[in-house]
Amino acid sequence: MAWHNGKRTDESCKILMDSLSIFDISIYHTDAWESYFKHIPAHKHKVGKDNTWKIERKNLNFRTHLKRLARKTICFSKSEILHDIIIGLYINKYYFKNVKFLNAA
Repeated sequence: MAWHNGKRTDESCKILMDSLSIFDISIYHTDAWESYFKHIPAHKHKVGKDNTWKIERKNLNFRTHLKRLARKTICFSKSEILHDIIIGLYINKYYFKNVKFLNAA
């Protein structure tokens, strides 16, 4: 739905929550990061791992597929702009399956 690359700060959380504000989300399943308590209404916020395992699995696949996010690999890039572009293309292709020009090689 949305993502934000950055450190786990209140500002990063606010940017992410602003990106998600266009969706009618009834409940957020999160960890106990303090910023979530500041930016998510209590009646929509559930803390725990019961419903986060699927997204954690996607994150693992994400990290595995995008080796450029791991500093100790040969293909690591220090360009934040390049990271954002690659991550956006990856999410569109593998989760929304709507990036057709990547298949036309």
